[in-house]
Amino acid sequence: MKPEGKGFSSPPAKAAAVGGWEVRPGGMLVQRRNSDSNQNSGHVPNIKVRVKYGSSYHEVSISSQASFGELKKMLSGLTGLHTQDQKLIFKEKERDSKAFLDIVGVKDGSKIVLVEDELSRERRCLELRRNAVMEKASKEIAAIRFEVDKLAKQVASIELEINGGKKVVETVLLNLIELLMTQLIKLDGISADGDVKLQRRMQVKRVQKYIETLDVLKMRNSGLGKVHLQQQHQIFTGPKIYQKQQEQRKQVNNFTERVNPGPVVVTTKWETF
Repeated sequence: MKPEGKGFSSPPAKAAAVGGWEVRPGGMLVQRRNSDSNQNSGHVPNIKVRVKYGSSYHEVSISSQASFGELKKMLSGLTGLHTQDQKLIFKEKERDSKAFLDIVGVKDGSKIVLVEDELSRERRCLELRRNAVMEKASKEIAAIRFEVDKLAKQVASIELEINGGKKVVETVLLNLIELLMTQLIKLDGISADGDVKLQRRMQVKRVQKYIETLDVLKMRNSGLGKVHLQQQHQIFTGPKIYQKQQEQRKQVNNFTERVNPGPVVVTTKWETF
């Protein structure tokens, strides 16, 4: 039996897709650009366009359905200009990289003008330099973190010994504090922004914590033996190491105030050293 009615008609979008055309969501009828359409409509021809750059001309063979972005990639190898630094002008109008050649009317033998975008080049160079600085800072912080990891193991080992009642030679504690303060001074010399700055701040707080722990352990350690703290200083260390640590403490104090401008409660009074 045949269905009653005047007949059936295909949806407009499906009908328009026949012959290499399709209807976009907005209702515009455009030529299809997928591989199936190319197989149905035949081979897409190449065209030759003349590109003027300064006083020279470049003849480029490219697909007629290519985008201006693809043309920029080809011109980058011919002119040495980065794709982001290129402006392509066709019919006295700058064309977007996403625009297609055939849609805007580029044909075989058409002339296109290439102009260097100086502002874009400057922005890109600044961004490259900034990225290089941040990469260098990140590597420096990673190296400091590696050294602090090794020192942290020594701090943990000394803490176990002192808490267990074993007396540690005080020069070990003093030298370890000095090494940690050296890492703080290195962190002070690193300029960073964004995530790298956050990494630096985390390492600063971490090193400060270990120094404060060693200060507490030094006080506990002094009470384990019969020799007073002043006598230990005379026996094991000279005035030079204390003078050097005093100078380092001053540098660390200034750095701590810049990194942590707000009020911070710590166990170590940096200004007393």
